[in-house]
This record gives sequence, C-alpha cells and structure tokens, in this order.
Amino acid sequence: MQKMIIISGLSGSGKSIALQTLEDEGFFCIDNLPITFIPRFLEEIQQKNNIRKLAIGVDARSFPEDLTEAEAILALIEQKTAVRPHILFLETSDEVLIKRYSHTRRRHPLTTSQMTLIEAITNERELLSPLRAQADIIIDTSLLNVHELRAILTDQLLDKSQKKLSISIVSFGYRNGIPLDADFVFDARMLTNPHWVPILREYTGLDQEIVDFFAKTDDIQAFYQDIENFILKWLPAFKQGTRSYLTIAIGCTGGKHRSVYLAQRLFEKLQEDNHVLVKHREING
Repeated sequence: MQKMIIISGLSGSGKSIALQTLEDEGFFCIDNLPITFIPRFLEEIQQKNNIRKLAIGVDARSFPEDLTEAEAILALIEQKTAVRPHILFLETSDEVLIKRYSHTRRRHPLTTSQMTLIEAITNERELLSPLRAQADIIIDTSLLNVHELRAILTDQLLDKSQKKLSISIVSFGYRNGIPLDADFVFDARMLTNPHWVPILREYTGLDQEIVDFFAKTDDIQAFYQDIENFILKWLPAFKQGTRSYLTIAIGCTGGKHRSVYLAQRLFEKLQEDNHVLVKHREING
C-alpha cells in the first residue's frame, strides 16, 4: 500500500465530500469503520495486494469509546503496514452546523430524545478530540462551499503529478440530439459538406478519401485550428480544477463526415499528453 488517509470530523462538516473526492482519484474508500477495527481490516486487505491507495472515514457513530485509543491504534497501524496514515480532520462552527441541519432537515447521528442538536454537536466534539489531536491537517469548512472544499482537498491531499483529467471527445449528428454529458459543443454544420460530393458520400471522416478532401478545404482547416487553440489554451485550467472528466462534443448534420474528422484529429493531438478517449456516436453507436 502506497498511501492511506483517515478522514474524520464533525457530522455535517464535509466528510462525505472528502471521501467522494478521494474515490474520484482512485482511492479505495470505506466509511464509518470503527477505529479499533482498522488494524484487522488492514491485515485482510494486505493479503489481496491490489489496493494501493486507501481512505477510511472514522466518526463517532460506532463504538465512540474506542476513540480514546486513537494514538495507540494509529501507531499500531504504522507498525503493521509500514505506511504512516495521513489524518484529515474537518470541523465547522456550531452556528453553521445548526444552519446546515436546519436546511437539510437531517437528523444528527448522536441526537436522542434526551439530547438537543447543540448538545449532540458538543458531545461529538468531545468524542472526536483524541483523533483531532493526531490530525495532520485540520480544515474549517464553515465558510466553504462544495467546490472550494474539493479544491482544498485536492491541493492538500493529492499528488498533482498523478492527478489526471479524463477527456472524452465525441462526434455526433444534430439530427439525433446533442450528447447530454457535453461540457463544450462545437457546431460544424456551416462547413463544407462532402455529403454533396457523390463519390465521397458513403465514406466517413475516418476514411483517407475524406481526410484528403478536408486537407484542401479552407473552412474546415480554419475551424479545426480554432477548436485546437481554444482547448489547448484552457485545458491547463481544467486540469488545475477539481473536475475528473471533460467532454468535448463536435457535431454536424449527420455525424459522419465533418464532426468525425474534427473529433478524430483533435483526439490525435490531445492524446500526446493526456488521458483521452474518442467516440464517433453515429458510426460506433
């Protein structure tokens, strides 16, 4: 195992978002695992030998009395795995937590018929204090929205050299609709159409006959260059952000010639330095 992160914190402070962020980056994630169960769990998964990055959510819902042993258990984990667990603790002000629970109308996990919300929050702070004391990173999420929290987590926890943006390039025909997951849509319907050249009609944008035709067609060459320049200019900004996927859709009327040629050419350009896939919807299905 190369990396292990233990995520803890107050209920409503963003632990689920933290786990989702790490899961998107290839971590094997498990939530609400009692801290005393972690050494035994690690013994089991080490035998599998296929989990390289692990994130575990620990909170006060299950066996809260075990949290007093946090320091000893963390030392045992490091001894057994030779990997020092990285501890992230998320917290939020009482005022903001009360507003969040009021807004979502969810029940705090520690509230009972004899315990108010503010009492449950105070109790949880006390229960989690031993784990907070061991934290490498403490983040106050009181003033953060979801996107800001994801950005901070990405910056603090992830090796940016290993973070990859998955790019999908899709060609399509407008007669069958725009792809629902498209982030960018480029409309090529105004460009020269080889459909009206009888000897080219049955070919697609993947065939050399169409490639040669478009190589001599000024408008499609200019349009492609504009797309390439735009994507190359802004792609670094997307890679620095928190998104995991980017879908670029290029459409023409039938989705056989212009859009296919443009999408395939952009794919060949981007695959040099990126994780990129191409799909020709009207050809491949």
